[in-house]
Amino acid sequence: MNPRVSIVILNYNGVKYLQEFLPSVVSTVYDNLEIVVADNGSNDDSISFLQSNYPNVTLITNPTNEGFAGGYNWALKKVQADYYVLLNSDVAVDPNWISPMVALLEENKSIGACQPKLLSQRNPIYFEYAGAAGGWIDSLGYPFSRGRIFDILETDHGQYDTSEPIFWASGAAIMIRSHLFHELGGFDTDFFAHQEEIDLCWRMQISGYQLYACPTAKVFHVGAGTLPRGGRKVFLNFRNNLIMLAKNLPLSELLWKLPFRFLLDAISAWKGLLSGDGDFFRAIVNAHFGFIWYILKGKLKRTKSPKAMVSLDGVYSGSVVFQYFIKNKKHFNKIVHQHVRN
Repeated sequence: MNPRVSIVILNYNGVKYLQEFLPSVVSTVYDNLEIVVADNGSNDDSISFLQSNYPNVTLITNPTNEGFAGGYNWALKKVQADYYVLLNSDVAVDPNWISPMVALLEENKSIGACQPKLLSQRNPIYFEYAGAAGGWIDSLGYPFSRGRIFDILETDHGQYDTSEPIFWASGAAIMIRSHLFHELGGFDTDFFAHQEEIDLCWRMQISGYQLYACPTAKVFHVGAGTLPRGGRKVFLNFRNNLIMLAKNLPLSELLWKLPFRFLLDAISAWKGLLSGDGDFFRAIVNAHFGFIWYILKGKLKRTKSPKAMVSLDGVYSGSVVFQYFIKNKKHFNKIVHQHVRN
C-alpha cells in the first residue's frame, strides 16, 4: 500500500472557499488518503457546511484562531500520517497531484518536504505569487521564487519544469514528512502568520534535509497576489523576516546583515511615505519596533548550529533588490542563471 497521506486544510471563516475548492480536493486520485479540515475558530457557516455536505472529510475544530502557525501546530498533533500536505483553502488541485510528490520523497529520503507548481487560479498561464515553481532567498533574506520576483509573475511555458532543490516550499501547498515536522517543533508560533514556512524550511536544511520543487504536481491558487501595502500583513512580513534572520543566520553573518536590512527596510518605508502611502510606512516602523521588542522580551529561539547561507540550496549569493530595482532584471532566470549548487 502507498504511504498514508493526510491533506490538512486550515480554515478560518472560509466557507466560500470550501464551497468552491473542496470538490477538486476530494477528487484527488490516491489510494491511501485522508482529507482533514482543521477549523481555526470560525464563526461563519464553515462547520455546518462541512457536516452537511462532506461527512467523509475529517473535521477537527479549534475554539480559537491561533493563526497559520499555531493553527497547524495544533491540528497536526491530531493527524496520523506518513506525509502531511498543508493546503490553503483557496486552492484547486489537479486530480493526480499527490502521487508525484510521494514518489519524489519515497525515492530520496534526504528530501524533507516538497511543493507542487503553483499557478494562478484566475489565469493559469501565470505562476502564482505564494510560491510559483519553488522558493529561493537572497543573501540578505529577501524571499523570491522560480517564476515570481517581488510582484512580477512570469507566464509558465515549462521553463521551471525541472525537479530541483529549493530553499523554501510554499505554505499554500507543501508536502512534508510528518515525523520531521514534529521533530523540528513545527512552525514558530511567534510568527502567527507569514514566512513561518520559510523559517521551518530553513531549519530543515540546517538539520540536513533538502527541499524540492515537484513541478509535475500542479495546483491552482487564488491567493492575494501582491500584499496590500500597509496594515497587519506588511507588519508581519517585515517583522517575521527579521526574526527569521536572527534565528537562523550564523552570528558572523547576522552582525552585518541585520543592520543592513534595517537600512533597506527604512529606505522602502520612506519611499512609500514620499509616494503618499503612510500606512506602508507605519507598518514597517511598527515591524522594526515589534522586532526589537521581541528581542528585548527574550523570545528569540536561536537555531542550533546555524550554517552559512551559501552552503544551503536555493540561496542567491547576491541581492535580488539590486538586480530588480537597479539592474531592472524581473525574471528568475535573468537573476540566478545556473546558480543551483551541485
